Amino acid sequence: MLDYEVLRLLWWGIIGVLLIGFAVTDGFDMGVGMLLCAIGRNNQQRRVMINSIAPHWDGNQVWLVLAGGALFAAWPTVYATAFSGFYGAMILLLAALYCRPLGFDYRQKIDHPAWRKFWDWLLTVGSGVPALLFGVAFGNLLQGLPFQFDQDARIHYHGNFLDLLTLFTLLCGLLSLSLLLLQGSVWLQLKTHGDLHQRARRVTHGMSISVLLCFALAGFFIRYQIEGYQLTSAIDHQSIAILLNKEITRQVGGWLNNFQYYPLLTLFPLGGVALPLATLLCSWKRREGLTFCCSSATIACIIITAGVAMFPMLLPSSRLPAHSLTVWDASASQKTLTLMLWIVGLFLPLVLAYTIWCYYKMWGRLDETTIENHQHSLY
Repeated sequence: MLDYEVLRLLWWGIIGVLLIGFAVTDGFDMGVGMLLCAIGRNNQQRRVMINSIAPHWDGNQVWLVLAGGALFAAWPTVYATAFSGFYGAMILLLAALYCRPLGFDYRQKIDHPAWRKFWDWLLTVGSGVPALLFGVAFGNLLQGLPFQFDQDARIHYHGNFLDLLTLFTLLCGLLSLSLLLLQGSVWLQLKTHGDLHQRARRVTHGMSISVLLCFALAGFFIRYQIEGYQLTSAIDHQSIAILLNKEITRQVGGWLNNFQYYPLLTLFPLGGVALPLATLLCSWKRREGLTFCCSSATIACIIITAGVAMFPMLLPSSRLPAHSLTVWDASASQKTLTLMLWIVGLFLPLVLAYTIWCYYKMWGRLDETTIENHQHSLY
């Protein structure tokens, strides 16, 4: 059996991989949805956009389900605390996500412009709201959440939905929107021809710059405005006493300490700066495959940068820093983590293999002629 601390570290990494998988795959779904009304000039072009993601959008959301399930099993205290703090945001997120399958399935049920326009806008909102909320959530993790535990380790959250919206968290939301719009526009370059392809390229160029600026500005906030949390006491096992009585300090710029201790890790924030420019260059050179790789790597680098900066923090408490939840004191038992690791080791390769096979079989570009030739078999 693996050492308990090693298991905790492995599961921290696994959840990070699942989040990256979700952001990369479902990210282009949401990006295409947000662009639906912006660059789709007529019904046929919008159908091309919808059908470019139709074979994959529901499967891509499996990554989010896996991440949520893994968080619930591996870090139950974090799961419970996060859902208490983000309850209003979670309800809004689920409502927005629910709009997507409705939009896909009902848009073509009635052949009327007003009917289709309603569902087009619902798809746009259903894609844009989650993209914004994911960034706002990450911003709040970096700021800290106003929660605490009582002596029986019961959670008490002091805040509301509007408290989640600050200048920094909205900036993180804008960064998330820009990332997913970039991913969606790059996907459309891979899957379309003609005018739609050209408009997608222009979006890619604009969003590359937006991602770069938002990421750099967020870095400025983290360095000079946002207090970072640092664990200063040793934690060897999980108990209520340890959970509530850690030694945690806060200082402006504290989230950058891990990069100072391990300079090689600065490659990730540097990638968050350089890769948007590489995405822009590859798109300008019309290297669509390489453009998608650079865009996906940008998402990975930015998520890893946030994870490395916060480690070992999972949910910092702005109300009582000593009650913050970390990798070392908020996990499930060693037996649970070991059993889950076997399950993931068995089923995750199967999910990956099936996903790759689906993309391989469904590969190819779409255009308006394709839609006309398959009027009744496509969305």
